[in-house]
Amino acid sequence: MYAVSDAPAADVWLVVGLGNPGPAYAGHRHNIGYMVADELASRMGSAPGNVHWRSHKSGRADVVEGRLAIGGPRVVLARPRSYMNELGGPVKALATFYKVAPDHVIAIHDELDIAFGTLRTKLGGGDNGHNGLKSMRSSLGTGDFYRVRAGIGRPPGRQDVADFVLTNYSTVERKELPFQVSDAADAVESLITDGLEKTQQRFNS
Repeated sequence: MYAVSDAPAADVWLVVGLGNPGPAYAGHRHNIGYMVADELASRMGSAPGNVHWRSHKSGRADVVEGRLAIGGPRVVLARPRSYMNELGGPVKALATFYKVAPDHVIAIHDELDIAFGTLRTKLGGGDNGHNGLKSMRSSLGTGDFYRVRAGIGRPPGRQDVADFVLTNYSTVERKELPFQVSDAADAVESLITDGLEKTQQRFNS
């Protein structure tokens, strides 16, 4: 892996996996952003299952720094240590530290309005009730960052949305989850290397 601390700002991308910290939340639908960030960290050279996250000096996030492809742009992967509704502060601190503008920030998050197993990518937009996106927009002062939206679907029956996102995937979903995580990681790589239009053509089903 390559250090990025001395890289020009234009060469650095900040990729943020949205989720809640701690093992109690690890398997929840709301934490798919963390899962995709782990997959990307593995692709940077960390051994699968043994991802070498380190504490950023701000103390507010864990990061992995490197490249996703030989000769590709430098990337900072981040998992904020705060809960979902407060993660904007840590994201802002990282963006300031690495001198990354919002148009070089990618948020990976769960999306209720997209069916499980599918993805969408876009630039900008509202938060659609997602507390993590709301916090990021507030702290960054703009919503004009990229999003990789991993579908989780709507809760069955009358189950409360807040309860649904904070529960584990079903047994059937867990069999398919690795494919969605891999596809979402591919979408992040595509955004960085190929841009939004080509990525949408490939992943926005």
